[in-house]
Amino acid sequence: MLIRILGSAAGGGFPQINCNCRNCAGVRQGEPGLRPRTQSSVAVSRDGQAWLLLNASPDLRQQIAAAPQLAPRRHATSRDSPIKAVILTNGDVDHIAGLLSLREGFAFTLYASGRVLGTLEANSVFNVLDPDLVPRRRLESGQTAELANAGVSLGLTVEAFPVPGKIALYLENPAAGRSLGTQEGDTIGLRIADTSSGATFFYIPGCAGMDDGLAARLHGAQLVLFDGTLYSDDEMVAQGLSSKTGKRMGHISMSGADGAMAAFRGLNVARRVFVHINNSNPVLREDSPEHTEVEEAGWEIAFDGMEISL
Repeated sequence: MLIRILGSAAGGGFPQINCNCRNCAGVRQGEPGLRPRTQSSVAVSRDGQAWLLLNASPDLRQQIAAAPQLAPRRHATSRDSPIKAVILTNGDVDHIAGLLSLREGFAFTLYASGRVLGTLEANSVFNVLDPDLVPRRRLESGQTAELANAGVSLGLTVEAFPVPGKIALYLENPAAGRSLGTQEGDTIGLRIADTSSGATFFYIPGCAGMDDGLAARLHGAQLVLFDGTLYSDDEMVAQGLSSKTGKRMGHISMSGADGAMAAFRGLNVARRVFVHINNSNPVLREDSPEHTEVEEAGWEIAFDGMEISL
């Protein structure tokens, strides 16, 4: 199974176009140890021929242009793409806006939870995706589905499961209290499996915390791509970038007693990779003590174009 990180940054990318924080200013100035990143998306294939996208980034056109394996095949028909399916893990703008680039006769199968499919249905702009070419398939929690397009299997299966999280920002309802209207299905994790080799990995780019059920599910995994939005819960507040903590945004932090690095200790996960990294995160600086700490804890920090083979 082949995995390519198309975009490794959180919403806004890196550098974010309106941000002049130390990291964003540094990457614009070409400081060593900082590399630009586009917004969160991953491509997966069993055979390198038919590809699955995990989330559709606003930067998707740029990401596809940078990935030769996602280009139309030579000598194919006038409308062609090896991208045959897309799975959405939530309704966040940085995960659904790229769907609007997959129009113009694009044929693929779209998978998501019922909650996220309802969000797309409620917004008529997504009707640019021709329903005759883009069937929408609901992922049922805890059930395994074979991924296919036009009746042809991709050789991959997916199991979707709820993870602690939050409803998309633009759907928040303050009248609903602390939950902001969040329901099961607003944030899901994925277990992707290769039906031929048996290789599996987990993709969880948004997660508010590690509960017992999630810990049990991840125990002994080959590979987990996990939410690396923030290093510390209050980093955006401390840098004057936001009034919201990571917990308020629905993201676990890397560090701290209740952070991701602590939560994964003892889970015996063979390979751990942080994805969806915010521009404020000090681990983006490859010479920073935070970057060193994360690597010494056995984690990798995703970058655009990173490839993994299972």
